[in-house]
Amino acid sequence: MNTIIGKNPENLEVEKIFEEELLRAADVVGKIYGVENHELSITLTNDENIHALNKKFRGIDRPTDVLSFAFNESDEPEIIGAEINVLGEIIISVERAKVQAADFGHSLLREIIFLEVHGLLHLLGYDHVDEDDRREMEEEQKFIMAQLGIGRD
Repeated sequence: MNTIIGKNPENLEVEKIFEEELLRAADVVGKIYGVENHELSITLTNDENIHALNKKFRGIDRPTDVLSFAFNESDEPEIIGAEINVLGEIIISVERAKVQAADFGHSLLREIIFLEVHGLLHLLGYDHVDEDDRREMEEEQKFIMAQLGIGRD
């Protein structure tokens, strides 16, 4: 998958291994779901920025861990002959991920990759609105994390 990773704010400190693993996870998910030729944008941010986005786009006035914006769901016309299909954008709060990693007792790297996988599944059409969908999405998350060799540590 052609994955672009950005940071907002740009001076957000993130270890290089996190970016490398985000790229690797996107490639693995791309191969599993047949979207390896798609484009994906990942933005790593803080609670302040994701809070503003969560409020603007979801009407929820608090920070969240991950947001996904699927570009294939828009009303924009399809571009015939386009060679690149933009899957969407995932925004991850590194601040929120740190808190959750500590709460769950695993590494920050594991939490960030899990949030990426969760976001990617949303971009691929998975959801957790009802119980059956939630179970299906959880099984997919477990499968992908196993494929990545990332367990709870």
